[in-house]
Amino acid sequence: MNSQSNSSDGKQVSQVSQNELFPVVGMGASAGGLEAFRELISHLPTDTGMAFVLIQHLSPHQKSLLTEIISRTTQMPVVEVEHGMVVEPNHVYVIPPNTMMTISQGILQLSPRIKTHGSSMTVDTFFISLAEERGNKAIGVVLSGGDSDGTKGLESIKADGGITFAQCEESAKVNSMPNTAAASGYVDFILTPEKIAEKLADISHHPYVNPPISVPAIETIPESGDALTNIFSLLRTATKVDFSHYKKTTLKRRIQRRMMLYKLDRLEDYVCYLQENPAEVKALYQDLLITVTSFFRDFEAFEALKTEIFPIITKNRTPNSPIRIWVAGCSTGEEAYSIAICLLEFLTNQVINLPIQIFATDINELAIEQARNGIYKINQVANISPERLQRFFVPVEGGYQISKPVRELCVFARQNLIGDPHFPAWI
Repeated sequence: MNSQSNSSDGKQVSQVSQNELFPVVGMGASAGGLEAFRELISHLPTDTGMAFVLIQHLSPHQKSLLTEIISRTTQMPVVEVEHGMVVEPNHVYVIPPNTMMTISQGILQLSPRIKTHGSSMTVDTFFISLAEERGNKAIGVVLSGGDSDGTKGLESIKADGGITFAQCEESAKVNSMPNTAAASGYVDFILTPEKIAEKLADISHHPYVNPPISVPAIETIPESGDALTNIFSLLRTATKVDFSHYKKTTLKRRIQRRMMLYKLDRLEDYVCYLQENPAEVKALYQDLLITVTSFFRDFEAFEALKTEIFPIITKNRTPNSPIRIWVAGCSTGEEAYSIAICLLEFLTNQVINLPIQIFATDINELAIEQARNGIYKINQVANISPERLQRFFVPVEGGYQISKPVRELCVFARQNLIGDPHFPAWI
């Protein structure tokens, strides 16, 4: 891989199959992160076959000593990242001050740091790119720090089949970052830095993330069979949801990920584990339901709503005929609230006064509860304009809440699109 590109010429690495990629571990920290980095790196073997990328909130006006300090704790090469640097296994990479960093095709890319609503979500930015780049070979670690940076990125990593860690509260010098991550439900392991290092070393030998040459990653999960049928049955009994028609590639990836967490190589062994541990059935269920969403995620779609759809559904409508919209598969509510905000802006601009009713449904009870609360971390509203934040959101501790008038337009409910009655068609 390294023969195809180097940091000096900036050439792009050619596309390779997922099995040929080595794991990349992103580690994010802020206040108190130096101690956590040192403890974690010092306990890592030097031959895991993984690359380690350290992202810390650094002062933009001071030279960083992080590279020098970390280099004293390990025999692995430790370097401060330069734009276009190729990632290699068994190396440690440190983000420079006052920069944002992403990874694409095995190359680390730097850009000037951008503050959004008072914060620079440096960790989230890298983690999200890491999830897209490495898939199930992406690993995210959130260590000591004083904000919520990293949580959104862990969500992306877990959704793409990667593995996630957070530092345990009692070992973190400042616990806001790891606690926020742990509370999100997107963290697989909550451990001390030393134990995280031990778990990473253990994971490095598992074929799910680091398959040996000429050896399948893990047992191939069949399209059908007794073991898979038993898993569907256990899920259906516990959750009342039938996953037998679930997207096969996603299903296999999520099951393989759960098997890796418990060092299980055979599907039959995982079935036994599910039968003996009802909590694991619920954990698999939540893994299967993970989706990555955000406010106004698809710009072109929302532009089409304003220019093509809203003019049609408001034309000749009387005040006694409310606009009703159904958002199916609403996840944690960002899309439903985005549509509500977009529609309110359209009606205001057109000087139209019409009642609005937005029905938003999802199969995930936990997601629905979060949607009803309408509270989002700073990193979740990072792409929303200051004007929209001021008009449609209210600042709360640790983030923002959708304003009450907007929340009252939206009704959230649990619904299984396959088994439950649908809403009627509205004009």
